[in-house]
Amino acid sequence: MSAQNRSSGSEELKTLFTPYQATDDEEYMSEKQLTHFFSILKKWKKQLVQEITRTVSNMQDEANSYPDPADRASKEEEFNLELRTRDRERKLIKKIESTLLCIDQNDYGFCDKCGIEIGIRRLEARPTATLCIDCKKIAELKEQHTGSL
Repeated sequence: MSAQNRSSGSEELKTLFTPYQATDDEEYMSEKQLTHFFSILKKWKKQLVQEITRTVSNMQDEANSYPDPADRASKEEEFNLELRTRDRERKLIKKIESTLLCIDQNDYGFCDKCGIEIGIRRLEARPTATLCIDCKKIAELKEQHTGSL
């Protein structure tokens, strides 16, 4: 399994869009901005679904092609790693779908905790972000100290 197959984060996102250039008089989360993020999320979801489909197909093709028990065990371990990656991607797809729903409801781009703007660049780095950078840092500090959010 290559490092490229394991990646599903912001590295792949960089290839999905051109950074948004807001005008000086443009309102935050304007229709144009919402369309920009909707497009990013749809492309990202499509890419993840394609990868999952490709993995399933590859696993079906390769499942019975190793008569040697050691080769088969090695392949099964590789399959297990791949399945864990795909499970994370499945969860990410659910998060993307939830974010798309927020866009549809004009409830996107604002921090769930304090209500301020999350920011275009942060959302481009992580389009499913629900917290501004300050609230996210606080949540991470709490998690480090208490072990949970």
